[in-house]
Amino acid sequence: CWEVRKHNSSEWCHFIRTNPDCRLDGGFLDYLDGVFCVFPPRLLPLAVTLYALWLLYLFIILGVTAEKFFCPNLSAISTNLKLSHNVAVFSLTTPLHGVTFLAFGNGAPDVFSAVVAFSDPRTAGLAIGAIFGAGVFVTTVVAGGIALVKPFTAASRPFLRDVIFYMVAVFLTFVVLYVGRIRLGEALGYLGLYVFYVLTVVLCTWIHRRQRGDGLAPPGPWEADMPTDVEEPEASSTNSGDYGEEYRPLLPSQETSLRILTTALSPLDYRKWRRKPWYWRLFKAFKVPVELVLLLTVPVVDPDKDDLNWRRPLNCLHILTSPLLCVLTLKSGTYGLYQIQGIFPVWGLVTLVASALALIMFITTSNEEPPKYHCVFAFLGFLASAMWINAAATELVNILRTLGIIFQLSNTVLGLTLLAWGNSIGGEGSAAPQCPPGTPWGPPAILKVSFSPCTDTFSDLTMARQGYPRMAFSACFGGIIFNILVGVGLGCLLQMTSSQPLVKLEPDSPLVWVLAGVLGLSLVFSFVTVPAQCFQLGKAYGVCLITYYLVFLCVALLTEFRVIHFSTP
Repeated sequence: CWEVRKHNSSEWCHFIRTNPDCRLDGGFLDYLDGVFCVFPPRLLPLAVTLYALWLLYLFIILGVTAEKFFCPNLSAISTNLKLSHNVAVFSLTTPLHGVTFLAFGNGAPDVFSAVVAFSDPRTAGLAIGAIFGAGVFVTTVVAGGIALVKPFTAASRPFLRDVIFYMVAVFLTFVVLYVGRIRLGEALGYLGLYVFYVLTVVLCTWIHRRQRGDGLAPPGPWEADMPTDVEEPEASSTNSGDYGEEYRPLLPSQETSLRILTTALSPLDYRKWRRKPWYWRLFKAFKVPVELVLLLTVPVVDPDKDDLNWRRPLNCLHILTSPLLCVLTLKSGTYGLYQIQGIFPVWGLVTLVASALALIMFITTSNEEPPKYHCVFAFLGFLASAMWINAAATELVNILRTLGIIFQLSNTVLGLTLLAWGNSIGGEGSAAPQCPPGTPWGPPAILKVSFSPCTDTFSDLTMARQGYPRMAFSACFGGIIFNILVGVGLGCLLQMTSSQPLVKLEPDSPLVWVLAGVLGLSLVFSFVTVPAQCFQLGKAYGVCLITYYLVFLCVALLTEFRVIHFSTP
């Protein structure tokens, strides 16, 4: 399909529509047909500009969905499964919660993007480029930025453990790329390695606490200063924007269902809006439409609230909208539009059944108290938000492939730049980490393995400025282990069939080997220099990492534009 730009502009549309390689699998919009058939050739710059803006908005959709809907519902599910409240086995369940549920929540955009990209051999380079590119970016720019913002002493054993596991994962991926295919056993091996990593984290935490004589008891606040998996008890910041108590009425009053619905669907806090600067308001204005649609279709259960975030009118509406969302986004609406016996569409049947259930629930519940089965909404919200992320990731991969065809760029360079930056930079900076319910002693152990509310750069740098540099630094190396092992393993496993239990991985550019080598060297550099500095990381270390990334970016772009030539294996 890259040959389209070599033809006369009058032939672009015919070439796109007759060439099977130009067919975009999945997605709701045909971006290639739009740019080469809908827009006349003289308006190609306008089409590219619109596509670039839509690309940025897709990143916003991914970030908002993951941060405000996917992660909270995952947290509620883990709470319902007793993964963070059982004090008797707290020292085991907290690490398990951190490296599974939190890692899944924080890495959701990356993993879904990888799964979508691996679904088509033509876009597999996007997944490899994004996974390796995000790894280089996070372990150099983000880690170096943390050291520049606040010099600190790194936790020795967790750092060495995470770097070793990540180097093994990178080496395995390099071997798979060299062979050019990944079989069923190798895909399962990726997932098995992550399970082994989780067990290693749990075992190391248990052994360390046994050595301190704590057994299974949770650590006290005076014990967390040791350079171990347990972070130092840094003073958590208060939420300065929370003035709910000041505005709470003295006498309780019953709100009408209509008022509850309108309040629950409002994505704006007007008191917070007045206090924020203009650029925050501008960004919020872009997010409001996304948040409004998500509020309409995705329920959120909050175990920290007395009412569990129960909003009777809205939750009854979710009984209808969430199943409709799922059937209309699965396979880009193919299943939802299917006609049963050629007469009645699937979405119509879902609407009838869901409407009946919503009516029954509205009649049998009250506005004041959530029903006993309210926890089911956490699973429904998890599924609905996952479908939103999958739909956005599909559009993201398709539009990146379109931009690659327009500018004659390989999928690898698009993955290591646009896709990696978009998934790594994220949105707003986070506040200081808050502990799960029942953990009064500060940030729990292993929460750092992949902590950040679905953003990496801004949230990690914010944590460092607020006094959490060790937690932020550990997240750089621990969180991306999930992305590479589960992203490649699950992404390839889902594409395998009984007739063809393998996925072909054919690098579309010599840049893949540059990327793999650069990532490996950056990990070796940190593995050698951090212990050599006695784990004391300062500004010199940060400057070296950021300089290393800038040099890599120059080499990558020069390689892509054929200024530097490498012989491929």
